[in-house]
Amino acid sequence: MTAGTRPPRPAARRPRALRRFGRNRLSLLGAGLVALVLALALFGPLLAPYPAHVAGGIDTAARFQPPSAAHPFGTNELGQDVLSLTLAGARASVLAGFSVVLIGGTTGILIGGIAGFLGGWIDEILMRLTDLMLIVPNLILAMTVAAVLGPGFQNMVLALALGWWPGYARLLRGEVLAARERPHVTAARAMGASQARVLVRHILPDCVSPVIVKMSLDMGFAILMVAGLGFIGIGVRPPVPEWGTMLATARAYMPDMWWVAMAPGLAIFVAVFGFNLLGDGLRDSLDPRGGR
Repeated sequence: MTAGTRPPRPAARRPRALRRFGRNRLSLLGAGLVALVLALALFGPLLAPYPAHVAGGIDTAARFQPPSAAHPFGTNELGQDVLSLTLAGARASVLAGFSVVLIGGTTGILIGGIAGFLGGWIDEILMRLTDLMLIVPNLILAMTVAAVLGPGFQNMVLALALGWWPGYARLLRGEVLAARERPHVTAARAMGASQARVLVRHILPDCVSPVIVKMSLDMGFAILMVAGLGFIGIGVRPPVPEWGTMLATARAYMPDMWWVAMAPGLAIFVAVFGFNLLGDGLRDSLDPRGGR
């Protein structure tokens, strides 16, 4: 490769990555599970067989009914259909997880990209701030912020995103440091390209793949963290159904009324498992050394 030759752009590597992804059965399983979770997040409330229960309606005469044809996952302490609440709860859980990853990822990408590209004292300050944020465990920080701000969807997302960005900042800084020394970037600078053009056109496209992989893996962890905050009572406020909040209520009736916890627990497992499989598949497919 000559000094001015640019390596294949991400778009040129895409067909090969798709072929590698399609040959991996676990990756396809993960993609299918993620598609199912996303479909439930979009249409779950519409698919709920008892929409009145989703809106907060109760039926005390039907409380704690075991799984049956009328209620495949039974009913809870208020007589509400557990399946309906689980289907509707997918929207809050997945939307919260997506918001955390999007806000935290975007913030980290900006900080890491600026630090790696500009270097010098700016890099030093931003990375020391990142190190400071990494000292505090993410869940502890989120619990503290959420407890101060109070329960609620927005506060929960903000609390989690506040501790989510340092990982992306570290990742982007390393990718930018490696990309800015490549021959095609040096050639672009020699031809008089501006700093902004070099960053946007020649460096960031080479950093997309690891960001996509990390975001797909983080989605499962974010949904799990959202459920964790809901479980300890500082997540989404009732009567909005959310998987973690449903599990928190169900634990008081375990193990006798086991079915109350089965549906939300299974939903969390499927979501986390699916996003982890998808992330692993994307990592193997987008790795430029994977086909060698």
